[in-house]
Amino acid sequence: MQEYKSVKEGKVREIYDVGDDLVIVATDRISCFDVILKNTITDKGKVLTQMSKFWFDLTSDIVPNHMISCDMKDMPEFFRNERFEGRSMLVKKLTMLPIECIVRGYITGTAWKEYQKSGTVCKTKVAEGLVESAKFPEAIFTPSTKAEIGEHDENVSYEECIEYLEKRFPGKGKEYASKIREYSLAIYNKCADYALERGIIIADTKFEFGLDENGDVVLGDEVLTPDSSRFWDKSQYEPGRGQFSFDKQFARDWLTNNPGHSWELPEDVTKETINKYLEGYRMLTGSDLK
Repeated sequence: MQEYKSVKEGKVREIYDVGDDLVIVATDRISCFDVILKNTITDKGKVLTQMSKFWFDLTSDIVPNHMISCDMKDMPEFFRNERFEGRSMLVKKLTMLPIECIVRGYITGTAWKEYQKSGTVCKTKVAEGLVESAKFPEAIFTPSTKAEIGEHDENVSYEECIEYLEKRFPGKGKEYASKIREYSLAIYNKCADYALERGIIIADTKFEFGLDENGDVVLGDEVLTPDSSRFWDKSQYEPGRGQFSFDKQFARDWLTNNPGHSWELPEDVTKETINKYLEGYRMLTGSDLK
C-alpha cells in the first residue's frame, strides 16, 4: 500500500497529493480569530466535509466545483480507514485564486463594528440607519486577501480585488474578479433562500475559487460550513442584537469574554460547539451526520 503525507496543512484541513487529484481531509481542529486552538472538536471535520458535499451538489448548476467523490472506495487504499472516514474528499487540482470571496446578507461581526465607526462595510458605503444583525437590502460582495496561517486577511474593495488578481494573472484580473463576484452572489442567494425555508438564516459566508486545467473558474475549498459561515436560528432572529447561531461564534464569544484563555476552550464549550454544528447540519440537510 502506498503511503501519503500531507503536502499542505491549513488551520483545519490537510491536503494530500495523490497524483492527478488531491485528497482534502478536514480535521477536528478549530481556529478562531486566525489562531488554531489547543482543543479539538470531536466529529467537526466530518460535519465540514459532509456539509460541503451537500452544498457542492446543490450549487453545481451555478458553477462547476472541484469535488470528485467522498466515497472511500474512490480513494487510494491509504485513506480507507477510520482515521479518514467521513472527513475526506477527493478533488480536482486547481490553481487557487488568492481571494476570499465574502458575501454578507446581514450586518454583524467586524462589518458591524466598521459600520458603527464609518458607515461603511469593507470600505464600501452601505444603507444608512442599519442596526446590528439587520438584513442588507441585497447581499453584498466584500472580498479580502487570503492570509497565511498566523496572519490576518485584509479587506479590499472590488477595484482593489481586480488589481490584486491582475498582478497574479496579467490580463485576467477584471474577468476573474467579475466571475467570482457573480458566482459568489448567485450561490449565496440560492442557498440562503434554501436555508431560510429550513429555519436557518445564513448571515454571511466565504467562498474560494480556482482555475482548472482549462483555465475555467471552479468553486473549491469548503462551502457554507459552520466554519466559513454564520448560521442563525430564524425562530429567534431579532435585529438590534447578537443572534443565536449554529456555528463557531459560540466559541469565539467565549474567547472574547475570557481574555485569559490561552487559546484553550473548556470541555463544556467544546461539547456545546459540536452540538451546534450537528443541529445546523440536521436542519439544513434533513438528516443526521453519518
